Amino acid sequence: MSHSIVTDRLRAWFTGLPLLLLLLAAVYWLSQQLQPLPVIPDSSKRHAPDFIVNRFVATTLNEQGKPRFVMAAQQMLHYPDNDSTYLDAPKFTSFDTDHPPVYTYANNGMVSGKGDEIFLRDNVKIVSTASSTQREITFTTSYLHVIPDRGLAVTDQPVMMVDGRNIVRAVGMKFDNKARTVKLLAQVKSEYAPDKN
Repeated sequence: MSHSIVTDRLRAWFTGLPLLLLLLAAVYWLSQQLQPLPVIPDSSKRHAPDFIVNRFVATTLNEQGKPRFVMAAQQMLHYPDNDSTYLDAPKFTSFDTDHPPVYTYANNGMVSGKGDEIFLRDNVKIVSTASSTQREITFTTSYLHVIPDRGLAVTDQPVMMVDGRNIVRAVGMKFDNKARTVKLLAQVKSEYAPDKN
């Protein structure tokens, strides 16, 4: 092969080299543009609040437009991952036209996603206020499952009921506010505290 033919081929190759490099650069740039976007964590998958409300109060009205149920808390936090709501120092008041109000307190609580169940924990206290036919009754426990629409409060934990000077201790309780009944479930023990006069 003659020297001129080799030189011509090399010259043609070197002439096409800038075009090839430009094409490779364009392909590299295009491949960088088509890289998948970095994964951004979905906050709905983390257990982190999406909103916080301080000094929260919500009132449910009955058919006559009067308060039926009032829920209050020092702080409310909503979690989108399981659609639950945490309550700090919750207080619930249940009103009934035929009976005096019932107050329920706790250190903290959780409301289900649908809002139809409430789970109270730590220093839970129910106060069924006195009426003309009944003394005030107080219940204390460490855990309480409340179903507001049914007027039910249930626990499987130790509970203490104080009715005047009568003190009753048990494990487990079902409090039906609509029927105004209390069922103590197990290990029921009663004592009477005499007047100290």
